[in-house]
Amino acid sequence: MSSSLSSEKDNNFCFPIPDALENDRVKLVPFIPSKHAEALFQAFDESTWNYLSYGPFTSTEQFVEQFWEKGMQVNPATTSFTILDKTSPVNGEPAIAGLVSYINSSDRDACTEIGFVVILPKFQRTHVTSNMVGLLMHYALDLPEEGGLGLRRLQWVCNTKNAPSLKVAERMGFRFEGVLRWARVLPPSKAIGYKAAPERKGDPRSGKGGRDSAYSSCCWDDWEGGVRDWVDKVITRTK
Repeated sequence: MSSSLSSEKDNNFCFPIPDALENDRVKLVPFIPSKHAEALFQAFDESTWNYLSYGPFTSTEQFVEQFWEKGMQVNPATTSFTILDKTSPVNGEPAIAGLVSYINSSDRDACTEIGFVVILPKFQRTHVTSNMVGLLMHYALDLPEEGGLGLRRLQWVCNTKNAPSLKVAERMGFRFEGVLRWARVLPPSKAIGYKAAPERKGDPRSGKGGRDSAYSSCCWDDWEGGVRDWVDKVITRTK
């Protein structure tokens, strides 16, 4: 498992952005629209956006503008990585398998969150998700002398209706902390992850529903107390 730091930053993320985080199966590289956006957009399907605040998008340009330029790139609390699968190369290069981000990050409070997780359909229910999460956990929670950021808290937040996401957090050693009710406002187009809007006179968000958010975390003491060893076992499994 290795990482290297880039001398060129493509945004103003509050932590150093590695050139790559990788092991023998998966590689994470900074999301670069000119290199990755078109391939990602072409592989998205309708289910991609069921539980996410972004999307769906009608074009690569709209994806880049709304997700990256207006969403991630301008926010010092966020940065995104393209997920590459090293086990299924295309023309000798690792295949693009998805997209993931660090969000809600704070240098002051030594914390971040793994969010906006998009695993392309072909790579779902494979080694890609566990290896990607493991790499991000290592970078966030390992001490600087071990190649990480040495953060104290890494969290995982998802729609309470998103059972696959809840299972990933549990499998990777995150500790469930609780549910925040009505944590986000959602449009009716997010039908699967949607919680019906309250019927109350004068609601300024009338016509829009929302979601309840499940919070899980892996903190530094969890990590050093056994979760790190557990994660390493999970990502080295072949079945």
